Amino acid sequence: MIDKKKLRREYSYGSLDQSELEVSPYLQFVKWFKEAEAEELVDVSAMSLATCGAQGKPSVRIVLLKHFDESGFCWYSDYESFKGRHLSENEWCEILFYWKELERQIRISGRATKLSSEESDSYFNERPLESRAAAISSRQSRPVESRSILEERFEAEIARSEKAQLERPERWGGYRLIPEHYEFWQGREGRLHDRFRFASHNGKWKTERLQP
Repeated sequence: MIDKKKLRREYSYGSLDQSELEVSPYLQFVKWFKEAEAEELVDVSAMSLATCGAQGKPSVRIVLLKHFDESGFCWYSDYESFKGRHLSENEWCEILFYWKELERQIRISGRATKLSSEESDSYFNERPLESRAAAISSRQSRPVESRSILEERFEAEIARSEKAQLERPERWGGYRLIPEHYEFWQGREGRLHDRFRFASHNGKWKTERLQP
């Protein structure tokens, strides 16, 4: 057995009081996101995405937040990937941002919906050539016999791009998580962390402090 019970560290970066919260969880997210950007953290837009399919078996992975507003938080993926299949069976999901340097995390849960074809086309066409070629040549989450097969498909798409624009595959596009719950966590000394949950209720946000 590998014993890590003695691993300890204190959380002393800051605190979070209810009087400091913004009037809406979206504005609080924007505030913290901008502060994380100002610190020039690596992969500030990286978020864990948790999904659960019809069999009730959860799965989590890192994806990148691409754009957001009050209506929701958006990322892009292959609809036929493992997470895509999960979301087709169960639209409920959760995203988690963890910024170690600021000793902060934000959880956001709700329902995921597909973005429109126009939105997905627009983003796909903004991507670098290599990213577009990779999305076309890779059938995400499916087995492949060797890396060389992937590279051959990729190089074929790069070559094809010299004659025609690479178009978005129908199996690839965006999702928007429509928030129903937010939770903001600020690490504190002695493990008495600050936690606040925002829950949507009849079109309004209810705020409450949670015990750590």
